[in-house]
Amino acid sequence: MKDKNYITPSGFQNLRAEYQQLLNGERPRVVETVAWAASNGDRSENADYIYGKRRLREIDRRLKFLTERLEAAEIVNPLLTKSDRVLFGATVTISDLEGKK
Repeated sequence: MKDKNYITPSGFQNLRAEYQQLLNGERPRVVETVAWAASNGDRSENADYIYGKRRLREIDRRLKFLTERLEAAEIVNPLLTKSDRVLFGATVTISDLEGKK
């Protein structure tokens, strides 16, 4: 069983947006560049090909990480949690002895 990934709703949306941007935006552009570079022949000295393949590995590694985090996500909305204790996602105001916040 995987550890839970406690996350706020906005944090979840940010991870999902990054995932979608990488999967549907950046990755297809890099794949296109790599395909074009590969069609030019000699790949051993082709910088577009070499750096494109490296970037694809980075993107795929990040997509795997994001997939795991999103699958393990347990969304905690701090606005719906009422408690006299400090819990995940809480905003805390501290006052000193003089009442200054």
